[in-house]
Amino acid sequence: MIKKSSDFIKWFIKQETAAGITLLIMTVVALLISNSFLADQYFSILKYYVSLGFGSFALKLSVMHWINDALMAVFFLFVGLEIKREFLDGELSQIKKAALPIFAAIGGMLVPALVYLYFNINNAETLRGWAIPAATDIAFSIGVLSLLGKRVPISLKVFLVALAIIDDLGAIMIIAIFYSSDLSYLNLFLMFASFMVLMAMNKLGVVKFIPYLLVGLFMWFFTYKSGIHATISGVLLAISIPHKLKMSHHESLLIKLEHTIAPYVAFLIMPIFALANAGVNLDGLSKEKLLDTVTLGVCLGLFVGKQLGVFVFSAAAIKLGFAEKPTNANWLGLYGVGVLTGIGFTMSLFVGNLAFANNTGYMDEVKIGVLLGSLFSTLLGYFILIIATRKNLIPA
Repeated sequence: MIKKSSDFIKWFIKQETAAGITLLIMTVVALLISNSFLADQYFSILKYYVSLGFGSFALKLSVMHWINDALMAVFFLFVGLEIKREFLDGELSQIKKAALPIFAAIGGMLVPALVYLYFNINNAETLRGWAIPAATDIAFSIGVLSLLGKRVPISLKVFLVALAIIDDLGAIMIIAIFYSSDLSYLNLFLMFASFMVLMAMNKLGVVKFIPYLLVGLFMWFFTYKSGIHATISGVLLAISIPHKLKMSHHESLLIKLEHTIAPYVAFLIMPIFALANAGVNLDGLSKEKLLDTVTLGVCLGLFVGKQLGVFVFSAAAIKLGFAEKPTNANWLGLYGVGVLTGIGFTMSLFVGNLAFANNTGYMDEVKIGVLLGSLFSTLLGYFILIIATRKNLIPA
């Protein structure tokens, strides 16, 4: 493990651990508020419309949509920067290093989707939620893994970070392909034109962020109007941000931007997202709702599908010689990390909002399924890793 990657992983894990704790607190707050005397005000605020902009560039969106379409574009910018850096000079820059998390991520997206399809194959309406259990929440999963401290080898932490980043890339592709509708080809053209301007700025050696930001804001507007989900603009902006292998961390705009926005994403945007999206009124919770196909598909997709997909595909890749087992890790430790990938909070709720934007009943079931699946994955994964990190199982 080269020192540069190791130092970054340590910084990343420290940040994501704190972010995971903050997310947990805001999730609890959202659940408490949505089940208290403030519930009506809470849901009313989220539905309240706010207008921003001027003339042809004015938008009137609900508070919920401003959070999920605008604020989360910054989250996707951060995710895009992570992905680009990892592919350029991180853990995904070499096939040998990238092989295991790639195989694991494929299994971790495919099997949960199949579990969801099993329960919802006969309902065309609920079938739209097939991708909900396919992604891993980096902050929560890393946060849980970090509770075990130095007993968990750095190789497993790197594996989880790389896997979650590839998961995010897969989720981004799914959102762009399967959750776009009513395309406006004029705005789609303007979106790509904006992206081309950004890439030209990159090639011309522009290293100040303000020009990228200004063009990026127009690209976000055109993306929103095009019918493709607006958060994709954050990823496109990230792709255009310059970073060369010979650059130091002080010279790279990508590294500087990633470190600059990380605290805002971790301690402002994601907590606001959790506060707005995790609230579900449990007054109407019933046995029928708990056993509904959406709830079961999401819950078991995360809890059962994720661990099976990640571990089976990882084991197959290792046994067939396509990848190597993480250094100083045993099979039980690898399986424990696979279980933790079933914590799908942020991205799962986000995809759920896209799948069932106009159906609060199904969205409530998505929230229940995500919360239960993530909770079960947390408890089982942590328990397995406690056993796996005992003396003589995984060296410190």
